[in-house]
Amino acid sequence: MAKAESTVHAVPAHEVSSQWSGLPIGVKFDPTDLELLGHLEGKVGRVASHVLIDNFIPTIKEEEGICYTHPKNLPGIKMDGSSSHFLHKISNAYEVGKRKHRKISNSNDTDCDEKITWHKTGKSSRILDNGVIKGWKKIPVLHKCYKGKKVKTNWRMHQCHLGAEVGEKHGELVVSRVFWQVQKTHWEVADACC
Repeated sequence: MAKAESTVHAVPAHEVSSQWSGLPIGVKFDPTDLELLGHLEGKVGRVASHVLIDNFIPTIKEEEGICYTHPKNLPGIKMDGSSSHFLHKISNAYEVGKRKHRKISNSNDTDCDEKITWHKTGKSSRILDNGVIKGWKKIPVLHKCYKGKKVKTNWRMHQCHLGAEVGEKHGELVVSRVFWQVQKTHWEVADACC
């Protein structure tokens, strides 16, 4: 039986991203929801955490969680459709009840006196691992005031938490994918149809 040769590929220095030394340009961190829950399991101590995960999914330590600032001010955020990922704790809006804190605390937007808030859209989705519920995903959309009315923005968040329960608990660590949803132009939609 022939033995397979081990091959080592050297990556030229000009092809390595300066931010992630050792990784070639073009390497993209784009985990599935199930993979995100795996990283979350590592952070809460259920499994071993990857040694580099803090470089790819930073932890937001503010009491308000991800709602401490407008998403455009979060580290690494771009408005090009690419996603950034964050670990953060859930906080309740009130001491009594289960309503979650989703109001942006320190917004520099002065379009109106009303607050900018994340609103959950649709039902929460189960995230299955071999047919067993590993966690849940909800999709909040950022709303802001425009001419006195709340309107949707293009900011989206896919928030995932571990467990069989649909709702997360106060203080629970969750993982979120945050991105600016790029709108397709009329021509892009027409090209996709043909």
